[in-house]
This record gives sequence, C-alpha cells and structure tokens, in this order.
Amino acid sequence: MEWSLKRNCSVTPAQLGWLYASMCVVSLGVAGFFWSQGATLVLPFAVLELIVVAVAFLAYARHATDGERIRLLEGRLVVEQEMAGRTKRCEFAREWVQVEPREGDGQMIELRCGGQSVRVGRFLRPELRPVLAREIRQALRGA
Repeated sequence: MEWSLKRNCSVTPAQLGWLYASMCVVSLGVAGFFWSQGATLVLPFAVLELIVVAVAFLAYARHATDGERIRLLEGRLVVEQEMAGRTKRCEFAREWVQVEPREGDGQMIELRCGGQSVRVGRFLRPELRPVLAREIRQALRGA
C-alpha cells in the first residue's frame, strides 16, 4: 500500500528555466534597443528586474518537487518527506502506530509510535485529510 502526496505545480523547474531564458532574451533585447537610442538607465533596471525574477523563480523551483510518500512495507509504516531537496524518513512498527486526528478534523495527520511522531498531509486539501487518515488506519488493520 502506498500514498504519494505532492505539491500541485503547474510548471516544472525545467519549464521555468525555459520561461526565464525567454524573458531574459525579450527584456534584454528591448532594454538594449532603448539603450542604443540613448536611454542609458533602461538596461541597468532591466538587469535588476531579471535578477529579482531569478531569485523568485529559484525559490519556487526549490520547492516544486516537495512531497510526502507513505508506504506500508513488511509490517512497517514508512514515511518519507522531501522539502527543498532534503529527505526525512521515519519508520514505525505497524502494530503500534496511532493515527490522529479523528474523523472530521481538518488538521494535519499525526502518525505516532512510541516517542516518535511525524505530521503528514501538508499537500492534501484539509477536507481530504480525514479520508487519508481513515485509509491509513484501515491499511494498518489489514482491512
């Protein structure tokens, strides 16, 4: 059994790179034209604009592949969370896992076992989190 929860991204990092490159060509082309006509301040402002857009695009691209993967493997519940390129992995004994919140609660789902806990459901709409919690509970029971 496996659940894969990912961020809803309309543009991949590669597509974003191509978009940025085309923006650079157009913006620098227009700025270069006006610079050649004597408007010398247009080019520095165009470069500044492209730097700010690049920073924003990098922030977006860094989190575009964030996600959570919850798997039930050989008597263990394995949770892998990827945030900004870093992966966090937690394993729980299937028999001892507690799944919170209860039905109807829109909060994040907390998986606990012993002293270890992890919150999942970050990339799921709040109204669907109880459904995921119910599915995880049923899978843990073997139903």
